[in-house]
Amino acid sequence: MTRSLAQRAKGMAQLNPRLLDLLAGYGMVVLGAGLWGALGLFYHVVNEQYGLTPLETVFWRALLATLLLAAWLAWRQPAALRIQRRHIGFFLLFGLFGVAATYSIYAYAIRMVGMGIAAVLQYTAPAWVTLFSVIVWREELGRERLVALALALAGTTLVGRAYDLGTAQLSLLGVAAALASGVTYAAYVLFIKVATRRGYGARTVLVYALATGTLFLLPLQSLRSLAIIRAQPGVIPWLVALGLITMVAGLAFNAGLRRVSASSASIVATIEPVTAMLLGWAVLNERLEGPQLLGACCVLGAVAVLQRRRKRPAG
Repeated sequence: MTRSLAQRAKGMAQLNPRLLDLLAGYGMVVLGAGLWGALGLFYHVVNEQYGLTPLETVFWRALLATLLLAAWLAWRQPAALRIQRRHIGFFLLFGLFGVAATYSIYAYAIRMVGMGIAAVLQYTAPAWVTLFSVIVWREELGRERLVALALALAGTTLVGRAYDLGTAQLSLLGVAAALASGVTYAAYVLFIKVATRRGYGARTVLVYALATGTLFLLPLQSLRSLAIIRAQPGVIPWLVALGLITMVAGLAFNAGLRRVSASSASIVATIEPVTAMLLGWAVLNERLEGPQLLGACCVLGAVAVLQRRRKRPAG
């Protein structure tokens, strides 16, 4: 009996570092997704009060996040700015599909079908990530992960008020754009995972993803946003805040992806629309309905299910 207890204690001691690493990974994913969810407050001010379009806003968000992170790395960690020449094409594809396409297509989808439906369809991303991870990376598709995925998809559907189709602005092209944004968001997660497997740190991955994404967003811009910024300099702190939060959120999410699987991270990241919903209710006095609260509980339940996916110690 004593020997058995000692063996179990030894097993737990061996498992604890892995458990702590996983908890840290999930915590960083939650932090990153939560900060992304808070961006809606800044978008509201920049778009409604100062008149920048969503596409203009995401360009300045990506540009300022790039400049802030690049400047910080040049000062504190210049080695993080170096990548292998043979990976330049990879980062260009990352910026094109993972950043520029996600930002621009999602902005277009919001304009066509509204924020709620666009958010729900974009958060089909966990399903795409899980499918890819199982087929290509041979990740285990256990019962817990399927339950978490179902809870996350159901939760985002309720949070986005997809049940209230009477108030939705539905169009075939808009729905297609929102679904496409889900695919490109999934690509963003998968690109990060591939980059980390190639030995790049969270900072390096983010700065090059943002930089190349900004490059591809540039042709979609006009001089209009510059005129607005020049006429209303009060918008500048809001744009800087958008860039800063984007940088911190991206660093947290990328670091978390080094510790947890891509499919689990994408499921946990569905906490983003929940955060946006709660902040919209608390700060902007937006309507909050019972089914939305149920959806938030579903998303939190998905996170809790994933947290339980632990390998039991032998003994």
